[in-house]
Amino acid sequence: MNKRITAAITGVTGYVPDYILTNDELATMVDTNDEWITSRTGIKERHILKGEDKGSSHLAIPAVKELLEKTNTNAEEVDLIICATVTPDFTFPATANLIADGVGAKNAFGYDVNAACSGFIYSVSTGARYIESGRYKKVIVVGADKMSSIIDYTDRTTCIIFGDGAGAIMLEPNTEGLGILDDMHFSDGSGWIHLHQKAGGSRKPPSHESVDAREHFVFQEGREVFKFAVKNMADISYDIMKKNELAPEDVAFLVPHQANKRIIDATANRMGLPLEKVMITIQKYGNTTSGTIPLCLRDYESQLKKGDNIILSAFGGGFTWGAIYVKWAYNP
Repeated sequence: MNKRITAAITGVTGYVPDYILTNDELATMVDTNDEWITSRTGIKERHILKGEDKGSSHLAIPAVKELLEKTNTNAEEVDLIICATVTPDFTFPATANLIADGVGAKNAFGYDVNAACSGFIYSVSTGARYIESGRYKKVIVVGADKMSSIIDYTDRTTCIIFGDGAGAIMLEPNTEGLGILDDMHFSDGSGWIHLHQKAGGSRKPPSHESVDAREHFVFQEGREVFKFAVKNMADISYDIMKKNELAPEDVAFLVPHQANKRIIDATANRMGLPLEKVMITIQKYGNTTSGTIPLCLRDYESQLKKGDNIILSAFGGGFTWGAIYVKWAYNP
């Protein structure tokens, strides 16, 4: 009898640029200070990609190159690259295509997924289906965002939150009952009004007026977004535990999207998890949007063991939210 094929994470890497933007430096740019930022968000610093003609692919390519080396994979063996991003290098072609070219994945096809901060987990679920079908053996999922390209550094409500970074995972077939075991995803398009970019799309193409009005940056109604995020990210994380009959003691780690420390705390509390079971990197990277969850996995990889139950959870603009139940597939 054939065993069920699951998609296992067999490697994880990440990349952040060298330049670090601290809270103290931000305080020289807008009316804020370190205590105000830290108490409201948990963020101390964030990394920023500097230089001309550099986009999200320049964050993703180093991460994917390292992933190929780490998993002993020839680039030409890769079947598919999915890139979750809200800051693609270009409207087209897809950033995934640029990544494939940059790493020499000549036999892979690729495409981008735009689900804001939920983009990475949406992409993981999508990539897993290609593995589970038996059609593909090696799928790379990337979360990469150059958020500094769409942040208004005169707006203290948003510029303190976001940073640049990328993370990548390899998905491969597994028949041991390890890997992506369950997922739950939702969206509510009515939430767009609270978190979006006003101009630059087909509804409002770029113009002198839109640039002058500073409409090509992230617009966020913080209170509304916080309210929705706290409830939905906490609830779905709890729901996927209950659906899979997992008690708090069965969960090794919660891997939450790093948007706000208070949202992370609320999610852990809803799940009944102590903070030592929660991956937290927001203090050093800020919100890298699609990059937060894989960067967490990269930083905590040494603490994970084969067979560990972990929950990936995110909430993003759209509104989008979801959770994935993963049984970790390898020892550090």
